[in-house]
This record gives sequence, structure tokens and C-alpha cells, in this order.
Amino acid sequence: MSTTITKIGVFTSGGDAPGMNAAIRAVVRASIYYKKEVFGIMRGYEGMIEGDIVKLGARSVGNILQRGGTILKSARSQEFRTPEGRKKAFDQLKKHGIDALIAIGGDGSFTGLHHFFNEYGLPSVCIPGTIDNDIPGTDYTIGYDTATNTAVEAIDKIRDTALSHNRLFFVEVMGRNSGYIAINSGIAGGAGAIIIPEDHMTFEELYAILKPGEETAKKSNVVVVAEGSKIGGALDLARKVTERSSYFDIKVTILGHLQRGGSPTYFDRVLASKLGVAAVEGLLNGKQDVMVGILDNKISFTPFETVRSGIHAINEEDLRIAKILSI
Repeated sequence: MSTTITKIGVFTSGGDAPGMNAAIRAVVRASIYYKKEVFGIMRGYEGMIEGDIVKLGARSVGNILQRGGTILKSARSQEFRTPEGRKKAFDQLKKHGIDALIAIGGDGSFTGLHHFFNEYGLPSVCIPGTIDNDIPGTDYTIGYDTATNTAVEAIDKIRDTALSHNRLFFVEVMGRNSGYIAINSGIAGGAGAIIIPEDHMTFEELYAILKPGEETAKKSNVVVVAEGSKIGGALDLARKVTERSSYFDIKVTILGHLQRGGSPTYFDRVLASKLGVAAVEGLLNGKQDVMVGILDNKISFTPFETVRSGIHAINEEDLRIAKILSI
């Protein structure tokens, strides 16, 4: 274990995700376990620039494991994108004696920390916290499981209404340019079709899936659409189907930020706890400019250059299964 690192700073950045608090808790308590001081940096890089930094103790993170969001708050910082902003941030860290950093966030947060490491050499480890599950180097990101369960619960409720009124529902889920939430909530929710950015389904192919409903008198169905769909969002697709056929009574539900909130599932709590401890231990064992993740159910450290140049591809088997089950 490193004796040169004495004070660790932890912060959350970018979009919030259920389980971030569990990761903060794990970082704080692991740091204290290894007799290191730990400081919470409020509002991500904005708070780092402004010196909004507080010392944390084991009791500071009590009773937060089950809470959604992040107690450290989060913000996007334009100033940190500039060399001058990063210099201000470094001066504030130096003022507090912080000599290592742990960031909990997504790829944008990691890019900022990578530049910071290259300029100032401060040892840093990133923990993937985003509902999108779009970061290579880990099988799962913190928040993805909770967000997908939230989507499944919503789809189940929407299906009740779809069946009661013989309606075709287009349900749009989050995920940015990744279809992970859509493909898995669609399979779990029994969707008639799933539209994701990684697949090349055309509108004509989608309509071909829906059209047999006219011939078999089936009106009720659910189509799950990832927000990054290349053939249009839920509203666009609903409009196109309406223009093509008057048979379907179509409704649209956009789940939006509902998926980012709420108490994290057991899976996200355990994942966040494991990654938080591993991040601290990684720092103390000389890891720097890396992301900690879970690959094949084992802790793994991936250099950030590898993370930023890769993609977290959708499992082709999931796509195949979804198409089989949609008939």
C-alpha cells in the first residue's frame, strides 16, 4: 500500500445515477479503513474550481446507501474544459492537501480527469456511474440495473392500459446513444418491437412487424424505443405509423428522467460498494489514470486511453432473442 497518498478527494460528475451514494460511502469508509483522510468535492469540477471541499468521516456517509442521486451533488463545468480552469482546480486541491482523486461518473467526467492527470500527474481512478451502461471496460455501470428495472415497471403498467383499451404504445427510454436499457427492458417487458441505435432496423421493417396486427385483429402492443434511435424517437415513429394506417389507436410515453431517480437496486448497491473499495485500493497500489470496473464478475482496471477509444457493444445474442420473442 502506498504511503505517499494521504488525502483522497472524491466527487460525482455528469448525470446522476442510482448507486452513486453507495459508491461515495464505499470510497469514504475504505479510505478511513486504510488510514487515509478523505474529502468530498461538491458539484464535481465546478466545486473543485471554487474550493467547495469538505472533509468526510465514516458517519458523514451513514444512511445514504439506499438513497438515489448524489449527496455530493453534480454539475457540468465549462470552465474545467480550459487550462485556466484546471489550474484553478489544482490550486484548490493543493490548498487542501489532496494528493489523489476518485471520480464517479461517465465518459465526459473521465475525459476531464484524464486531461487533469496529464497536466498535473495527480493519481486518479474513475468509477463508472451512468444509467446508460455505455462505457467499455466494465460489464455494468452503476445505475444501469436500477434504471432498467424502473423502465420494466413502467412498461408493465403501460401494458395493462394497452390491453384494456386495445392501444399501441410507443415507450421511449433513456440511454443516450446506447440501447442497453431499451433491449433489456423490452425483452423483460415483452415488447412487440425494440428500436435501438446499434441495430439497423428501418421504419419499413418496424411497420412489417406491426401490420399483421390488422389481419389478426390485434391492436394492443408495446414498442420500446431507445432515445438514440436512428429512425426517430417515439413521437416520430408514432406519427409515421399513424400516417400509414388508421387501424391503430396509438399513444406515446416518454419515460425521461424518471429512470435516473429512485432507490438503487441491491445489484447497484453491491456493485457500487465493490467498485468504491477497489478504487481506493487501486490508488494505494499504484493505479492511476484508470477506470475500475467489473469484467466477467471480477474487478478489473482499464487504462483510460483504452476506455475512451472503445465502445460497449450490445450483445448480439440479446438482439437475436428479442427478435424471436417479438412474433
